[in-house]
Amino acid sequence: MKKILIITVVICFLLSGCGLLKDSKKNDAESRQAKATTQLLNEANREIGMPNVKNFQLKKIMKLVFEACDQEDLICYAYIKSDYQGKLMFIGKCIGYGVPFSAQYTNPMKVINPDTLPGQTYYSGEGVPVVIPQADPSGLYPPTSSSATWLLMIDPETKKPRLVYLEPEIVVSPFKLH
Repeated sequence: MKKILIITVVICFLLSGCGLLKDSKKNDAESRQAKATTQLLNEANREIGMPNVKNFQLKKIMKLVFEACDQEDLICYAYIKSDYQGKLMFIGKCIGYGVPFSAQYTNPMKVINPDTLPGQTYYSGEGVPVVIPQADPSGLYPPTSSSATWLLMIDPETKKPRLVYLEPEIVVSPFKLH
């Protein structure tokens, strides 16, 4: 299984470079490599085959995750992991499971054709599209990863939901943990 994954990654890298070089000798070498890699992948598929998935349990669980996260009235309990005590410390009730700080509202990347945009410094060759970062509607470029989380916590005094930003590791559960 690991061989198939490695071969697939290699093929992706090889195919992503096809057509980007003007030198025909380099393109010819790349196409021969891509063809040889494809033949190896086909041989691996013939020898090993596909996994015999019958129950699709992982997909069923992922469906449940998406449906649970979509409930508007889901009250959860938030905890911070204490590095000093090795315990969970209850911090309050919240609505839903939270949103990772690195989640983006829009697609984080966009495709441009640099030849049609005067003054751009992106190199791609003639007429070859380039993928570049795209800002969120706020005009900011959120990080691609972060341990921080946005939680819609219920204010204990007003009983109204308020947005809280947390950087420590947290645990959010739909029931109280001990």
